[in-house]
Amino acid sequence: MLKTMLSAVTRGAKRHATRLVALGLAAGVAAVAGVASVGTAEAHGEKSQAAFLRMRTLGWYDMKWSKKVVNVNEEFEITGKLRIMNAWPVAVRTPETAFLNVGEPGPVAVRKVAIVGGQFQPRSLALEVGKEYEFRIVLKARREGRWHIHSQLSVETGGPIPGPGEWIEIKGSMNDFRNPVTLLNGTTIDLETYGIGEIYMWHLLWFILGFAWLFYWFSQKGFVGRFLWVASGRGEELIGPNEIRIGVGALVGVLLVVGITWGWAAAKYPNTIPLQAGNLKNIVPIADTDAPIKIKYEGGDYKVPGRELAATYTITNNAKEPIRIGEFITAGLRFLNPDVYTQKVDYPDYILADKGLLLSDNTPIGPGETRKITITAKDARWDIERLSGLSYDVDSSFAGILFFFTPSGTRYHQEVSGFVLPTFISG
Repeated sequence: MLKTMLSAVTRGAKRHATRLVALGLAAGVAAVAGVASVGTAEAHGEKSQAAFLRMRTLGWYDMKWSKKVVNVNEEFEITGKLRIMNAWPVAVRTPETAFLNVGEPGPVAVRKVAIVGGQFQPRSLALEVGKEYEFRIVLKARREGRWHIHSQLSVETGGPIPGPGEWIEIKGSMNDFRNPVTLLNGTTIDLETYGIGEIYMWHLLWFILGFAWLFYWFSQKGFVGRFLWVASGRGEELIGPNEIRIGVGALVGVLLVVGITWGWAAAKYPNTIPLQAGNLKNIVPIADTDAPIKIKYEGGDYKVPGRELAATYTITNNAKEPIRIGEFITAGLRFLNPDVYTQKVDYPDYILADKGLLLSDNTPIGPGETRKITITAKDARWDIERLSGLSYDVDSSFAGILFFFTPSGTRYHQEVSGFVLPTFISG
């Protein structure tokens, strides 16, 4: 009975092997074509990250995008300041090994230059907790469409942590894109097309070999048939002399191809530079300027139904001028005091709560004065950006940057953080 079943399954597997592989290839091609046909990326990947990770790791501020409409081959910049928060969670390794990059839906723009602390950043770097760094990223528009492009810091074991993003419209045609680079020997090449023929050739070669390998083994009794042979205790019979010859032949063939073509490549390109895998140290942070303001966190809560974070502070103004609380930033989301920001701010609307900062006492804090103030950051963007998830975190903690302003235009800022009590009942 078992023998009959195995024979039937084997015949069925042989008949359907080619059909299944063809259907799989067709589905893969259709999926790739569907992705390629999309001209606008609507998703914001940062929403999928935990609230505590986005709030307590990096503080992005003074963000600017030099252009929002560019042509293919045109350059634009993302600039700003990045604070490595003191509230950095213990679950994530601190950024001794990090890499400043951009988050974008594929290579729609090419990163040409990245500067951190005034230093060119061609590879990973080490950043210190509690320090702030100026950065500049130069991009070159490559693919037409409307794209959401973020600043992003990738941290070892922590993954990419995106910053604020802006919609950039790229006009023209990707067919016109050029990316010329002058090599050390004086030769100029276009990185967009350099060696593209060999790349296609190698991918096609290994695809054909891999497909032939899979087709052979799937055609020999199929997956289910082999499972039943093994389950019946006859697994050793599946590997016979012919299978051994095929396996050894494939191994020898692959080694020969790799060895011969390696020698050919070494002879054709005698001058090579190994991949740069070092870690840049001593990145210069922004000089520490002690704000003449003392802040003591008294406690707070997050009201889930109201989508608001309320935090109480005792604030002492040691400056020579009155100060006003004007802004609170967390995870790139800006809550503004409309009495301080009386004009529209140039910032991505989806993370700008321009009237979202409320104070229990909105009058200026005079020099030498100490006052207890409850600061409420209230806006639907808590939910839209999925930052309300802090109420479900293990320690329900938040972190951000609080900005103070004086009548003369001086701005001070301090990091604030602390535990909040989640409230699930409105009122």
